[in-house]
This record gives sequence, C-alpha cells and structure tokens, in this order.
Amino acid sequence: MSETSSQQMYQLRLGWGEHALATLAKSEIVVIVDAIESDSTASALAAEAVLQAQHPTVFLASLRNARATAEAVVAEQLERGARTSINLVLCGDSGRFAVEDYLAAGAVADSLSALGIDHSSPEVAVAIEGFRPLTRALKHLFSACDAGAKFSALGRAGEVRAAAQLNSLSEAERYPA
Repeated sequence: MSETSSQQMYQLRLGWGEHALATLAKSEIVVIVDAIESDSTASALAAEAVLQAQHPTVFLASLRNARATAEAVVAEQLERGARTSINLVLCGDSGRFAVEDYLAAGAVADSLSALGIDHSSPEVAVAIEGFRPLTRALKHLFSACDAGAKFSALGRAGEVRAAAQLNSLSEAERYPA
C-alpha cells in the first residue's frame, strides 16, 4: 500500500521531507516541522510546498511555536469554511530520522487535537503519544539527540536549549512571510 493511499482518508497526516511532499495525499495546509534549525531544509521544503498544484497554505513549525501554529491552522480552516486537510512534513536530519522533529510534530498535532482537529493518521497518533509522556524530558532529549549534540559540539548549545522551549513563541510562521 502506498503512503498516499494509507493516509488520504485522514484529515491530519505525517511524512518525512521531499518524499512526504511527493507521496502524501494533497492538502490545503502544509506544516513544515523543523525543531532545531540546522540547515536550509525547512525553507527548501516550504518553497517546494507552495508550488504544489493546489497551492496550499504553508506554515513553519517547531516546538517553540507548536500551539501558535495549531491555532493558525484552525483559523485557516475556519476562514475556508470547510474541513481542511493538513500535512505535517518533518525536515529530518540530512534525510534521516530526527527525534526532535518527531517530538515537535507530536506537539503541533497534540495542540491541533486539543482544538478539535483529531481525525489523524496512525503516523500522527504515534507522534502525539510519543510527545505527551516526554514533555518533561524535552530539554534533555533535545540536547542528547544527534542534532543537539552536533550543535553543542559547535558551541551552539544555547540554540538547542532555546529550541527545546515548548510554546515559547506566540506567533505562527507563515511561508512566505
């Protein structure tokens, strides 16, 4: 079964990188998730997303603006006046699994669920349930994950600590700004 057919019946879906943009069912909203901004992957994915045939609204999300992003997604749905499909696209770490992006996606999806958008794919459900019990360990997980360790080794531990602050930003980031 292809990824598209396995998630197209859900309102909220999840996938990784360019593969997700190519294979997830088309959506009206795309949320690019990059928890520790390590390169230009988020901007490249966002630029690719806005060029999709359906011209989705694109947001850039992290752990820091998870709730604000969820609120902006719900506001966008209300403005459209109809149920709106949403794809969470995780940046990853050079095309590899990134635990910090998965946790941030779980935080966004958990906030969406709290706001009433909860028709989620199994992939999203696992991200939410991975995030919820680990909220007290976010600072440790971010500093111990591969990207966090790399940033710390480069003298950028402050950026990792900042990235681990759940809902510390009150504004969603729409792409393009």
